[in-house]
Amino acid sequence: MRLSRIIMALTVGLAVLAVPTAAGAAQPQPTPGTGTPQPPIYPPGGTPTPTLTVTPPTVVVGQTATLIGRGWGPGETVIITVSTSPLAAAVPGADQARRSDGEIVAMAPVSFQQAPQPNPRTLEVTADDDGYFRTTYTPRHHGTYTFRAEGQTYHRVATATLTVLKKHTPPLPVTGDSLSTPMKFGGGLVGAGAVLLLLSLVWRKRHRFGMGAAR
Repeated sequence: MRLSRIIMALTVGLAVLAVPTAAGAAQPQPTPGTGTPQPPIYPPGGTPTPTLTVTPPTVVVGQTATLIGRGWGPGETVIITVSTSPLAAAVPGADQARRSDGEIVAMAPVSFQQAPQPNPRTLEVTADDDGYFRTTYTPRHHGTYTFRAEGQTYHRVATATLTVLKKHTPPLPVTGDSLSTPMKFGGGLVGAGAVLLLLSLVWRKRHRFGMGAAR
């Protein structure tokens, strides 16, 4: 009897110990990777502020500008969005014009008109181990260009602007053929004037001699 009681007591004790273990196993376990997302860990040395610069800051249409980024994450991919806007209008009253009757009037200010631009372009660059990148951009239209760079790892943003001026067309050179026509015309007028002067002198002399003979 003692042996059977001892065996029964051990059986009950083991059953009591197995209940919490079975209850814990029945509870749902968190799936790896589905917990609360953790913020990205910034590069060693703190959180430097990224920068984006454009050099030179002002160019003409067709001239290449250089975009330089610093302070980005090592090996971070950076997306640069490019948007444009027209240049400012001319200063009112800066120019004057003369009408055919000689009256001087002020010219109305005229804004630089720009053809509709396509959707903003995007550039993709990759920073090196020091968080540095360098790329180029060649504008095809005049206006103000805004570059917005956003890192794809730490989602930090930096901006820069570029002013693009219209390309000036140099005046056409004056050639010898262009000058020959006015010179020929002027020479003809001088020759005609000389002939008229000589005829006038001859007529006066003949008229004077004729009057003397009549007396």
